[in-house]
Amino acid sequence: MTTVACSRCGQEKPALTRSPLPGAVGEEIVAKACSDCWGEWQNMEVMVINELRLNFMDPKSQKILQGHMREFLQMPSGDA
Repeated sequence: MTTVACSRCGQEKPALTRSPLPGAVGEEIVAKACSDCWGEWQNMEVMVINELRLNFMDPKSQKILQGHMREFLQMPSGDA
């Protein structure tokens, strides 16, 4: 089992087994977030989408969600 030093919880925990998103962002998540914190983000993601009424046909909504994800996982923007 591979582990990662998680940027959110600060602990050495099991890493994700596969990239949750395509491209460099997904690779960054695998390198910086543990599977536990990613699972917590998935629950929070639903709340963010509903609360902000994000429409994924709008590229701005995708950027907003990614910003919230980076903030939640404590991954500074612009890394990937």
